[in-house]
Amino acid sequence: MLYQQIARNKRKTSLVMAAFFLLVALVGAALGYWFNGSAVFGIFIAAVIALIYISVMVGRSTEVVMNMNHAREIHSATEAPQLWHVVEDMAMVASVPMPRVFIIDDPSPNAFATGNDPQHAAVAATTGLLQLMNREELEAVMGHEMSHVRNYDIRLQTIALALSAAITALVNFAGNFWWLGGGRSRDDDEDSEIGVLAIFGSILLVILAPLAASIAQMVLSRNREYLADAGSVELTRNPQGMIAALRKLENVQPMKQADPNSSALYITDPEKNAKHKRWFAHLFDTHPPLEDRIKRIEEM
Repeated sequence: MLYQQIARNKRKTSLVMAAFFLLVALVGAALGYWFNGSAVFGIFIAAVIALIYISVMVGRSTEVVMNMNHAREIHSATEAPQLWHVVEDMAMVASVPMPRVFIIDDPSPNAFATGNDPQHAAVAATTGLLQLMNREELEAVMGHEMSHVRNYDIRLQTIALALSAAITALVNFAGNFWWLGGGRSRDDDEDSEIGVLAIFGSILLVILAPLAASIAQMVLSRNREYLADAGSVELTRNPQGMIAALRKLENVQPMKQADPNSSALYITDPEKNAKHKRWFAHLFDTHPPLEDRIKRIEEM
């Protein structure tokens, strides 16, 4: 069951990332057709913009994310012995290099991992997490984060964030300069029903693109959280530790200084109380409901 779940989630992730790149291409094609009468030209420009965003985000992800979340780095076990040794142990079990370790001064329990790859990874835990969790539960949480590192989820989330930013930039350009477009395509296809439909479709696609990008990010994040939970069980050989940790995260207060753009990175949504929500309130969450995550582990 464990390895089947891991394989299934990896396949879903590949499909979501393919859909993300397809969405960028479609937005580029729509803008290219509207402004230049050429969908191919638009796809080329969109690809260039996306690559620029990805390069910038991947190159500076750790520093940017840690600064946005007010995290301070610790450099030895003397500063936070239990956290340091647990991260060290989980990195060894996961066969990845020891990541940089950060602490966020916040009473709400939470944690996340970021970076470009396992060789340049970093993990962060809040002071609330260190106070609430016993060693077994802390191992489960860090096993979850180390699974994100081992599975390259940290890079996937960075790329997804960059693609969303690229889509936003393209849509903002269209919103600011829409009046410059449409001339060439209308001249060529003034009496063409196909041309009119293509223009209408381009406008509709550009309007809906940011929502589609948000949904893609949501699906990607949810899928990777299930996979990281399973990965933690694989690393610790202790499903009860992961279950106990998730139960302690069910009824906690939101974090005070978490950056909204980093919400998908955390083990649970830092901006919302995970419990006492109606089913429809979970539809647009970046994380699956904790009760669902616990149920999946219990079924392993």
